[in-house]
Amino acid sequence: MAEENRSDTWQPYVAMLAIELAFAVVNVLFKKALDEGANPLVLITYRLSMSTIFLAPISYILERNSRPKLTFRILCYFFFSAMLGASLSQYLFLFGVQRTSATFSCAFLNLAPVMTFAVALPFRMEVVDIRSSSGIAKVLGSIVCIVGVLTLSLYRGSSLLNHPQLTSHPFSPAARLGATRSTARWVMSSMALFLGTLLWSCWFLVQSNIGKLYPCKYTSTAFMSFFGALQSAMLVGLTPGRSLSVWVLKGKFEILTVVFAGMVCSGLCYVGMSWCVKKRGPVFTAAFSPLVQIVAAMIGIPALQEQLYLGSLLGSVIVIVGLYVLLWGKNREMRESIEKKAQPVQDIEDQEATVEAAKK
Repeated sequence: MAEENRSDTWQPYVAMLAIELAFAVVNVLFKKALDEGANPLVLITYRLSMSTIFLAPISYILERNSRPKLTFRILCYFFFSAMLGASLSQYLFLFGVQRTSATFSCAFLNLAPVMTFAVALPFRMEVVDIRSSSGIAKVLGSIVCIVGVLTLSLYRGSSLLNHPQLTSHPFSPAARLGATRSTARWVMSSMALFLGTLLWSCWFLVQSNIGKLYPCKYTSTAFMSFFGALQSAMLVGLTPGRSLSVWVLKGKFEILTVVFAGMVCSGLCYVGMSWCVKKRGPVFTAAFSPLVQIVAAMIGIPALQEQLYLGSLLGSVIVIVGLYVLLWGKNREMRESIEKKAQPVQDIEDQEATVEAAKK
C-alpha cells in the first residue's frame, strides 16, 4: 500500500514532464512548418484526425467493457471540450506562433494555471480566503502574472540576440515601416495567444467534469479529437479564397510533424493530461506550462534562429514568479485543509487515550 501511494505521488510529475517536453517539440516543428507556408487550420485538422485514428482502436480494446452509457449530455461535453482544447485554442495559438516565435508564444502558456484558477473561482471549484496567507499569495500571484502578460504584450524592447540575416539599417525608411508593422503584428498576436490560453485554461475545468461523468480517458480523448477535426475542417471550408491545394502536405517534414503531433501530443499527451487532472486537479496539471517555453527556447533559438527580446524575457520572468507565488498559496491551502480534516481524528484519539489512562 505504501509503495502504491508513493507511485501515485511521483507518477503525475513524471507524466507532466514528458507531456510538456512533447508539446515544446511540436510547437517548434509547427513553427517551422508554418514558416514554410503550411495552413494552420489544415495542420490542426490533420493532427486531430491522426489522433482520432490512433486512439479509436486503443479505446475500443482497453475500455469497451468499462465504458458508461454515452448520452447526449456527454457528447455535448466532448464537443465543447474539442472547441476549447483542440480546434479554436490551437488555431489561436498557431496564429500567434506564425507571426511571432515559438519561444514568445509558449510564454503565454505560463498564464494557464492563473487563468484556470481565475475561471474556477465563479464555479466554486477554487476558493480564496484573503484572511489567510494562502489566500493572499493566490491573489498576489495572480496580480503579478497580469503585470507579466501586459509586459509581454505591450513592451517588446531590444533584441538580445543578433542574427546577421535578420538585421537591417535601423534608420532606413523600410526599417521604420517594418518596425511599425511588426509592433502592430506583435500586439495582435499577443491578443490571439491570450485568448487561446484562456480557452486552454477553460478546457482544464471542462475536462475535470468530463473525468467525473465519463472516466474513460482514451474514449473521451478520441471523441474530443474527432469533434475537433470536424470543427477545424469546417473553419477551413468557411475561409474565403481557399483552394483544394491547401490540403496537400508539402514533403516528408510536414507529414512527420502531423503524425508526431497527432499520435503523441493530441493522442497520448491529452490522455495523460486527462489522467493528471483526475488525479491531482486542473491547477496542478496547468502548473507545468513554463517548461514548454524553456524547452522551446532551447530548441527554437538555435534551430530556427528566433529572436529573443528584452520584453519577452522580462515578461516571462514576471509571469513565472507570479505563477509560483500562486502555486505556493495553493499548496499551503491544501496542507491547511489536510490538517483541518485530520484534527478531529487526532482529538478523538487523544480522548480515547485519556479514557484508557483513566481506567488504568
